[in-house]
Amino acid sequence: MSHVSEGRISHLAHMVLDQLKAEDVSDLQQDRLLLKELKAVIGEYLNIDEVLDAKVRRKISSLSRRVPEGSGEWDVLYRQYLEEERRKLGR
Repeated sequence: MSHVSEGRISHLAHMVLDQLKAEDVSDLQQDRLLLKELKAVIGEYLNIDEVLDAKVRRKISSLSRRVPEGSGEWDVLYRQYLEEERRKLGR
């Protein structure tokens, strides 16, 4: 899984802020605070795959029987558990 860089997150947050300003959505006197919150939300959203990957790997490793990573069974379990976790998040 690849990590989304801080620069990319910052760029996306600035784009969202610019769009909000262009649409005059609200009084944006507190741009720095809003930008900080946007970065946190975007970063969390974009990095969720890393969190899910770790969760799925823990789930597989906690099984009563050992399932070797890279085996066909491991791949099937990984996809199944990953899909379950995504469904829980509505993704």
